[in-house]
Amino acid sequence: MNVRRRLIPASAVTAVTALALGTLSACSSGSAAAGNTGKFDVVASFYPMAFLAEQIGGDHVNVTSLTQPGQEPHDLEISARQTAQLEETDAALYLKGLQPNVDEAIGQSGVRTKIDAATLTTLETHGAEDGHGHGDEGGHEGHSHETAGGKDPHVWLDPVKYAEVAEGVGKAFEKADPDHAADYRKNTDTLVGKLDELNTTLAAGLKDRKTDVFITTHASFGYFAERYGLTEEAINGLDPESEPSAARVKELAQTARADGVTTVFYETLVSDDTAKTVAKDAGLKTDVLDPLEGITDSSRGDDYFEVMESNLRALQTALGSA
Repeated sequence: MNVRRRLIPASAVTAVTALALGTLSACSSGSAAAGNTGKFDVVASFYPMAFLAEQIGGDHVNVTSLTQPGQEPHDLEISARQTAQLEETDAALYLKGLQPNVDEAIGQSGVRTKIDAATLTTLETHGAEDGHGHGDEGGHEGHSHETAGGKDPHVWLDPVKYAEVAEGVGKAFEKADPDHAADYRKNTDTLVGKLDELNTTLAAGLKDRKTDVFITTHASFGYFAERYGLTEEAINGLDPESEPSAARVKELAQTARADGVTTVFYETLVSDDTAKTVAKDAGLKTDVLDPLEGITDSSRGDDYFEVMESNLRALQTALGSA
């Protein structure tokens, strides 16, 4: 196992109530309508699922997202309006285990086509190697960040697994909307081809490096680390906004010195305070490694591929392969 992570449970982030469904691209309607648009209407749970729906559906779909740009998705609350809109859509695309409130809302809805991305690839357990679980520590209850059985849901950060999910989503669209099956198949093939190229680019770009270890605030790069032979050291594990213990900060400083780590990575949807604290104590730099849970104006790219390429450049610099 190439993933070495110490998981420190933390109190749940304050839930943000979504007031309306947001549109994500030209495939989405100008309003927040999730159904009866004259197209194949798809409600997606958050950005990586919405991106798949848009790329595969093309002009035939209307995609809306339950998670607004800029929202941290894990503790999303579903509004009454969104619950009602789920009843009007043709399909719901989600990743069970990442957003418990979304799982419940979709499970209780009458949506005919429910596509769980977690069933479309093989999930693995990450972060349990050190024996630390996701229970209560210090009287604070951490929020769930895993699928049933403790499986890591962050499959979209591995282009190979994301391509497997794309294949499954394409087949589900073909079955649910057979009139446009040929286009869905063509679009799926195109997307899978681009993901294959991205995998090749990442593998080549990370091949020659001075260290295998990188430090992140959020334990989301387990599949990525395994794919490219890296080792992720996560500060907090479950909650990117929590504060690390003094012992963990000391441990990370020791790891940085031993493994030649230069950088502590943070993400765009949460504060960089934790990363800066750890970096200052360890004498390291900070930079962004985006887990792509949402695209905002501060994202280093406008879509999945651009942000993944930005992640590659950041890692190349940090690992000494640039």
